[in-house]
Amino acid sequence: MFFKSLYGVFSNDMGIDLGTANTLVHVKGQGIVLSEPSVVAVQASTGKVLAVGHEAKRMLGRTPGDIIAIRPMKDGVIADFETVEKMIRYFITKVHKRKALVRPRVVIGVPSGITEVEKRAVRESAEQAGAREIYLIEEALGAAIGANIPIHEPAGHMIVDIGGGTTEIAVISLGGMVIADSLRVAGDEFDDSIIKYMRTQYNLIIGERMAEEVKFNLGNAYPEKAVETMELKGRDALSGLPRILEIDSSEIRKSLKEPIDQILEAVKHALEKTPPELAADIVERGIVMTGGGSLLKGIDKYISKECGVPVIQAENPLTCVVLGAGKFLEEIRSISKSKMK
Repeated sequence: MFFKSLYGVFSNDMGIDLGTANTLVHVKGQGIVLSEPSVVAVQASTGKVLAVGHEAKRMLGRTPGDIIAIRPMKDGVIADFETVEKMIRYFITKVHKRKALVRPRVVIGVPSGITEVEKRAVRESAEQAGAREIYLIEEALGAAIGANIPIHEPAGHMIVDIGGGTTEIAVISLGGMVIADSLRVAGDEFDDSIIKYMRTQYNLIIGERMAEEVKFNLGNAYPEKAVETMELKGRDALSGLPRILEIDSSEIRKSLKEPIDQILEAVKHALEKTPPELAADIVERGIVMTGGGSLLKGIDKYISKECGVPVIQAENPLTCVVLGAGKFLEEIRSISKSKMK
């Protein structure tokens, strides 16, 4: 008991959004203290971590033979257990700025569709990284709390959280999830679709970083009056030589149609399964969108038009899950632990 109270003095409780693309950390009383890419650069021969976060992301696709830049999270779950543990440990140490006596209580956002084995992997990674107590919260529920949705009301609220690896769709009422769906189609698939389109249509091979840049600059889901253009730099698939190609936003919309339509179908399916009383609330209140993928131009208009329901983007879509995890920590006694798995 003495040691538990001692740990409490030396550690700040943390909410972590352990995302496929980015990891965010919220510390009780301080707010969001860290937002970095979920990338780790390691030395292949020794397994030694050379860089984490922003520094490691700059190395993606540009490392010499003995250095590997790894994204240890895939589709919202752990793909590389050992590397995730090192990444979490690095972030905890960075946040606390000291290594001794750091044993925080941690809430981690996870996709609703992950298996018990995957949940155990998340818990074990956090334990090995030095967490004292670990709670898991579904990302959709975390995003709803972070978006200030009154989840304890006896009314239906729908949230669509498009992250890097998964899209989380949920209908929430009375503090629990009535409908929950986790689709492993999200921001990463947007990038992959752009890469495939360039290869099949123009024999141009582009990397992840270039695809991400195209998505941010030209990515769109709904026709706009102004057509934008940009130059793509890559390698010609036939000659193998470097090549520059000018592309416009209407072509990028075509390249993104398949993953966007998969998300749309999942939203429609969730609406079809929603009890009529809650569906009436959603028609009145609208669907709330969160996550980095919700920033894709026109995706809110497209889903609203196809579903016939208003769609509202949350105020801080990128930080809703981690803010929700932080709020959950602050109110850990008032929200039933039975909501956690």
